[in-house]
Amino acid sequence: QLALVESGGESVQAGDSLRLSCVASGRAHASVNMGWFRQPPGKEREFVAAITWSGGKTYYEDPVKDRFTISKEYGKNMVYLQMNSLKPEDTAVYYCGASTSDPWYVEDVRSYAYWGQGTQVSVSS
Repeated sequence: QLALVESGGESVQAGDSLRLSCVASGRAHASVNMGWFRQPPGKEREFVAAITWSGGKTYYEDPVKDRFTISKEYGKNMVYLQMNSLKPEDTAVYYCGASTSDPWYVEDVRSYAYWGQGTQVSVSS
């Protein structure tokens, strides 16, 4: 089993920045690809960003790719989502997910077997 815990969500103003953190514990973390998803109020969970287990490749949804950055810190088993220039439409519960699927469908929630509890990000105009 792999346990994920997110943190860092807050209520902020448009244009502000936030950094979300996700700490992973449990099984060995090799070959575990990580992703960030979000669920806006009343909507389905949607892909935001992902990073390969090696950290060598990253993926982003178009609306965020010039504003958000996903990164990993191996020594602490951490994954981060740096979010800049936040907009009201970024308001959502943000979830960290872990995938051991092969093949790995980066943007598909079904490829992620492990999820955190979520952290709320609220952006006001």
